[in-house]
Parts: sequence; structure tokens; C-alpha cells
Amino acid sequence: MKIVVLVKEVPDTYGDRKLSLETGLADRAASETVLDEIGERALEVALSYADKTPGTEVVVLSMTPESASATVRKGLAMGAASAVQVVDDALLGADLGLTAEVLAAALKRVGFDLVVAGNQSTDGSGGVVPAMVAELLDVPAATYLNSVEITDAAVSGVRASDGATMQVSAPLPAVISITEALPDARFPNFKGIMAAKKKPFETLSLEDLGIDPHDPNASRSIVIGLSEKPPREAGVKIVDEGDAGEKLAEFLVQNRLV
Repeated sequence: MKIVVLVKEVPDTYGDRKLSLETGLADRAASETVLDEIGERALEVALSYADKTPGTEVVVLSMTPESASATVRKGLAMGAASAVQVVDDALLGADLGLTAEVLAAALKRVGFDLVVAGNQSTDGSGGVVPAMVAELLDVPAATYLNSVEITDAAVSGVRASDGATMQVSAPLPAVISITEALPDARFPNFKGIMAAKKKPFETLSLEDLGIDPHDPNASRSIVIGLSEKPPREAGVKIVDEGDAGEKLAEFLVQNRLV
């Protein structure tokens, strides 16, 4: 079985996260960058299955800037057999549609039985890329899984909703996304870090995938305006002089809160 895991480099959630007011993109120089934790958990799902199932090949796939290659290699150090990185200057600021299109094209080129992804990244938090990729690949999608069970022919798991839980399953090939309910990822050991240097690492461009980022017939979105978040203002203090209830009601009405 071939399992491809979608991973992504993101700004460290414990550091400062800022947008560039000039480009509207994340200012990656504002903090350290790391492999997204939910992507690491997705990789752990694949590696755990590979540990107990001989003949399983785990590949990490990422659409990232060239500078992120060291971060992607962490997936190799954790235990993936190979990595594929899509790098192209034209992808700077790519929206969710173009991102899904690129990942789907790369998956077709690489080949897969199962694609595992996180439910949403910690930077964009779109939460729709796995489903969009599945639609473009014309395969089933089982998303937001709190547990995962993989067999030779199918994948299943439990998805939580507001009022219940659902047992969902899909025949392979398929795309799944997992939540933070899945176990933490393993840490790369010294042997894994050294082995990662010799593992296959393929870099692809948009030309390799046959994708035109400026295709006039494709839906694309761009940022047309951006401003810095205004400083927080002091709140309204209501002093009870026997009419606090009336003042509170007036405040709620004025701010359209009732």
C-alpha cells in the first residue's frame, strides 16, 4: 500500500504571527517556521500502520517555498520513505482552489492508495483542502476523523458532530483528514535524521504538473485590501446608580446585540 501524507510548513504557533501589509501574505520572517502539528499527527497515522504492515510505503507531499525543504525533511527523519515538494514562485499567495489543484496533480503523478491530511492547518485554517483534493481526484473523502482504521481495501473512522458520533468508511483509494484527537507524533531519532539525508526527495514545478496558475478559465481569488487590526479600545463601564438596567439595555440596543 502507498500512503501519501500532506504536510505543510507553518509559522510557529507559539511565536508572533503577522501579515505583511504590502503583500497580504504571512510574514514568515516574524517567527520560526515548523512542520504543522496536525500534519505530524497525520504522518503518525501512516507510520503506525506501516510499522505493523510490511510492504507499506509512506510518502510526504508538500506545496511549500524552496526554503521549507529542511522542514519537509523532518517527515523523512520521522520515518517516511520519500518526499515530494512542489516549489514554484507562481504559487506565492495561492488560494485554496489552486492549492488543491496542485496537490491533486502531484498525487496523480506520485500515485496513492490512501491520502492522509490534517483537518486544517494552523495558519490558514481553511479546513477544506482534503475534501477539495478528493473531489478533483474523484475518490471518496472521509474527513474530520477522531479515529482511523486502515485495511487493505478500505479506511474507516469516527467523526464527531454536535450531537452525536458517526462511523464512516470509504473504499480505497480515498482521502481522509484527521483531528487532534489522534496521538501525538513520534520524535525523529538520530538514526532517522541521518537516514533522511539519503532518502529520495523530489522537487516538482508547475510546469512538471502541467498547471497554469493564471488560467483565465479557473477560479482564483486574490487579496484586494488589507489593514492592520486597530488597537483595542477601552470598554464601556456602567455604574449602578439605580438605573444600571436601563443603561445596559440601551447599550445592547445601540450595538445591535438584542
